Amino acid sequence: MQKEALQSWRRAERERLIAAREAVAPAVRDAWRRQMDAHLERAFPGLARAVLAFCWPIRAEYDARHLAKTLRASGAVTALPVVVAPRQPLVFREWHPGVELARGPLGIPYPAGSREVAPQAVLLPMNGWDAAGFRLGYGGGYFDRTLAAATGRPLVIGVSHELARLPTIHPQPWDVPVDYVVTERGVYRRDAGALAFLGAPEPAGGTLASPVCYADERIARGD
Repeated sequence: MQKEALQSWRRAERERLIAAREAVAPAVRDAWRRQMDAHLERAFPGLARAVLAFCWPIRAEYDARHLAKTLRASGAVTALPVVVAPRQPLVFREWHPGVELARGPLGIPYPAGSREVAPQAVLLPMNGWDAAGFRLGYGGGYFDRTLAAATGRPLVIGVSHELARLPTIHPQPWDVPVDYVVTERGVYRRDAGALAFLGAPEPAGGTLASPVCYADERIARGD
């Protein structure tokens, strides 16, 4: 697909998928959020001791603030991304209630003066996602630049809904795939260039060990 045609297609798909997400009843979206919170807690217990970056939700995205509150109570440090300049990698600053917020691009809040941190894991919202783990964002390319420039790449967990799945986003050389995808359905892991569905993680004592072990190793090593 040619560059202009790709940009036009992505723009149309982005708006279509956002509209579909916003059309879901708030009670249903909240139920999905609770399911995703449970999947993340059960499949990635290492998040409770990690430096975790997440995004302030806009346009009916998955709201990670509830999970962040739970994880901070267990010792996690939570952070938000900050745009420092156009077409430059993001930085991450610690955030918790009480930290002053300012308004950035798209009106998204960011920490105004807290310390900069290096996240070990990122919960990354996705307007769309495909079978290979590539993400349709808002078109700015900030997260792709950030992940490509990172010396110690964090574990990247894409968070979205099943209704946002696409066969492909027609990835380009600069697009960076996520390591995992978590939806209301369960957990997907990227293996050999494609997503494999691992299922819905069970409560403690269950049998779904693969994502738990892998994620904890990545977080512990900080790679």
